[in-house]
Amino acid sequence: MKALVFNKKQQPQKLQVKDVERPLPGANEVLVKIYSASVNAADYRSMKLGMIPKKKIFGSAISGTVEAVGDTISQFKPGDEVLGDLADCGFGGFAEYAVAPENALAIKPPDTSFDDAAALPVAATTALAALREKGQVQKGNKVLIVGSSGSVGIFALQLAKYYDTQVTAVCSTNNVEYAQRAGADHVIDYKKDDFTRNSAQFDLVVAINGNYPLLGYRRILNPGGICVMVGGKLIQLFKSMLFGWLFSLKGKKMKILSGKANTKDLEVVAQLLANGHLKPFIEQRFPFEAAAEAMNYVGQGHARGKVIVSIHAPEE
Repeated sequence: MKALVFNKKQQPQKLQVKDVERPLPGANEVLVKIYSASVNAADYRSMKLGMIPKKKIFGSAISGTVEAVGDTISQFKPGDEVLGDLADCGFGGFAEYAVAPENALAIKPPDTSFDDAAALPVAATTALAALREKGQVQKGNKVLIVGSSGSVGIFALQLAKYYDTQVTAVCSTNNVEYAQRAGADHVIDYKKDDFTRNSAQFDLVVAINGNYPLLGYRRILNPGGICVMVGGKLIQLFKSMLFGWLFSLKGKKMKILSGKANTKDLEVVAQLLANGHLKPFIEQRFPFEAAAEAMNYVGQGHARGKVIVSIHAPEE
């Protein structure tokens, strides 16, 4: 089969599509023929940090059909259409075939395209965990989404609206209209307005991108409010881990999200997509032979919504 393989000697992107041995499913694994994969921070950041998968194939979010199953598999059968998050099981999604355990997969809604399905794992499930588990979102909350136009942010914005909250999106000038189309009640252009010094207060801040002062986030939280750190620059994540306990004094809380793939969250976002409550905003689609360019594009940090790599056509 063909796969996008990491090769540190391959310049400038250190990635190349080449022939490799097709994997075989173990007793507790599912073999998936991959139609679409999306590029996520889990992919390009792992490569940047030198955290290379054992098989040297990145790709965390996939959709496709079940090709074969191991002896102990009971939830899936050949021919099932699935979506999956491979970030916790060795990656491998930028390939024509990949193996995964049952708990990394969920059934794809029948009327959903493979591209839309591949946009959900990692991004939508991370947004769900940030709002529901860490953020304890409640109806009527005032929610601020920092980094609202990225792959996680655009889903966080839509999910916050689904939970019937008042949503303020933070993004650049070029993405203001984009955030409005996704349903934001208010939009702050960070190039024109420092939201950390405004008088507006929020019950929940979901901080996905940027490198803003922790005290700035604390300043705009209501009493009892929660700030969930999802991403941002590495220096900000480091500061959050180091000083988060100070942030959480006197009722206000800071929480750091470390997402884990699970079938239940995949099923939730898949159902929300099927019911029209979530809509993937796909900015670009790259053919498989240009998968390295897709990784490089997203890694530059300017992608809006999702970037898809098309691997197999559904009729193949």
